[in-house]
Amino acid sequence: MKITILTVGKIKEKFFTQAIEEYKKRLSRYCKLNIVEVADEKTPDNAGALMEENIKEKEGTRLLKYLDANTGYVIALAIDGEMPDSVELSSKLANLFVSGTSHIIFVIGGSLGLDKRILTRADYKLSFSKMTFPHQLMRVILLEQVYRSYRILNHEPYHK
Repeated sequence: MKITILTVGKIKEKFFTQAIEEYKKRLSRYCKLNIVEVADEKTPDNAGALMEENIKEKEGTRLLKYLDANTGYVIALAIDGEMPDSVELSSKLANLFVSGTSHIIFVIGGSLGLDKRILTRADYKLSFSKMTFPHQLMRVILLEQVYRSYRILNHEPYHK
């Protein structure tokens, strides 16, 4: 199984990088994990709605270049997506594996979220909360939940 995390922006904080490296190491026994970063756009403090849409479009174009070049089941992280619990997420992943899906691509947007073209392209929209999280932290949360899903699927201790 191949898992790709397609994300806008780079990780800047050392503590996030350390957490990501830890989950990459843990996940290496379950799947082939690839993290692809595309450049983010600077958002001025006084950006209006039109400028914010333009920024999301630019970031979306970069994401689409990767998605258009790959086949896989695309899961977009979106605040209006479904909110499964950890067991339900692991079941979703298990159903994908059983149905022959060999590549899952999780997409994390930038600080403004995802362009509507990405949301339209997605096979599934996933939300972790109605709250907004920094996209760098979201990468850590996503990796932890993917790891938890594999532990649940393999009936291994971790999930409580």
